[in-house]
Amino acid sequence: MRASLVAGALAAAAALAGCAAIPDDQKRNAINEVNAEFRSQYERILAEQGTRFYRVSPEEAFDTLRVTLTRMGMRIGDQSPSIGYLNVFAPAPTPLDQDEWLKAEAQDLPKLREIAVKHVGLRGNLIRFEPEGLEIVINGTTLPARSGTEVSLTVRLREVKPPQSGMPRRDYAPPSAVRMGLDKIWRNFEQELRTVRAL
Repeated sequence: MRASLVAGALAAAAALAGCAAIPDDQKRNAINEVNAEFRSQYERILAEQGTRFYRVSPEEAFDTLRVTLTRMGMRIGDQSPSIGYLNVFAPAPTPLDQDEWLKAEAQDLPKLREIAVKHVGLRGNLIRFEPEGLEIVINGTTLPARSGTEVSLTVRLREVKPPQSGMPRRDYAPPSAVRMGLDKIWRNFEQELRTVRAL
């Protein structure tokens, strides 16, 4: 019985989505609330995972970060080794692979849809993250600190093509994707440091 109710609700949502366009103000309200929620989580994640200290020179940290991110599929957009600044980008969901992205999406999609339903009704159950047409932009800094280097990362989204759904774009990547992406970058960065020092 419960399964049939869920199926009925999804069918009704699909019918509503097909019959009427979502008003622009409802779309904006939904995305604004999603942005506020994801921004809060993003700032918390960066405070916890966005910066690490390494007992290496700023030059070694910068070179290692550049090699790490390019090997993970990112392209260099801008760099200034003298001030320890690196900007890279790639089509979303890089640096996550497809399996990693699906795991992150599964964790964050319920929250996205919960917020969307409040503003657009049952049609919110059909909303997805739409990584297509987005680039992941990562800024890295390597700054001298306490006999070593402080390495920091930030992650943002950049639209290169409008979404097919017609929904406004979010400003922030899904929180679970940010966590997984940062963890993956740090693992690869530390492995690269060990490899270089072993040569």
